[in-house]
Amino acid sequence: MALQQSIPVHTLHDGYGIPAIGFGTYTLKGNNGVETMLGAIEQGYRMLDTAFNYENEGAVGQAVQRSGIEREEFIITSKLPGRHHAYDAALETIEESLFRAQLSYYDLYLIHWPNPKQGLFVEAWQALIEAQKRGQIKSIGVSNFLPEHIELLKQETGVVPVVNQLEIHPFFNQQETREYNQRNGIVTMAWSPLGRASDILHHPTLEKIAADVGKTVPQIILRWQFQLGVITIPKATSTKNQVENKSIFDFGLTDEQITEINALSKSTGRLQDQDPAIYEEF
Repeated sequence: MALQQSIPVHTLHDGYGIPAIGFGTYTLKGNNGVETMLGAIEQGYRMLDTAFNYENEGAVGQAVQRSGIEREEFIITSKLPGRHHAYDAALETIEESLFRAQLSYYDLYLIHWPNPKQGLFVEAWQALIEAQKRGQIKSIGVSNFLPEHIELLKQETGVVPVVNQLEIHPFFNQQETREYNQRNGIVTMAWSPLGRASDILHHPTLEKIAADVGKTVPQIILRWQFQLGVITIPKATSTKNQVENKSIFDFGLTDEQITEINALSKSTGRLQDQDPAIYEEF
């Protein structure tokens, strides 16, 4: 394997380490998906992010097995779907996640969405705590949780998530929730950090910064998030983009450039209007 550029590591409040950039696997399925993941692994990615609802946990597990790299070198993340928040169903689903991937444990397991109208996310959290005690999960966290949801988890269980995975990109920087996470020792992770290849990538402010720095717009976005303390999990199917996305640790953005990018954020910036206060995902 070629010499890989080292990726910085964040330490979670439970003591485990997690890379500053990982690889998103949403929509990557079957043998083509496995080959794409193997390409990312070849380029030095060691954190793979999946979910029960992505229906590709098996492909992720296959990529890990076929890579020839020791399981302990990987950080594998999956997520509990909304329809299985009830305690017993959640425990069963975690086991099914492991069976699908043919893994003996997940490094990180998240509740995918709070589904507040359903009102079972505390029960789901209790199930993750139990699965952690059983050795099925090393670290437990949440995804798309607002501060009010996490406060309820703390109140009911006394256990604080190590990670909160959120929609974060230049049009929606989640400053308030990020600051809450930081105050509570929770690492923020970004899904769709590049805005799902939307018109964000062609915004003139980002194009100008990219030209000034001599990097691509995706690299500028990922570096901006890194400097905000956010872990990113971009998906890329081409080797070129896989390499570019992780080549963000040999340059920096100025405070002024960070401020310019933050100024692009707006309260209506969600890509698909998925507000965790009301959105239900099953």
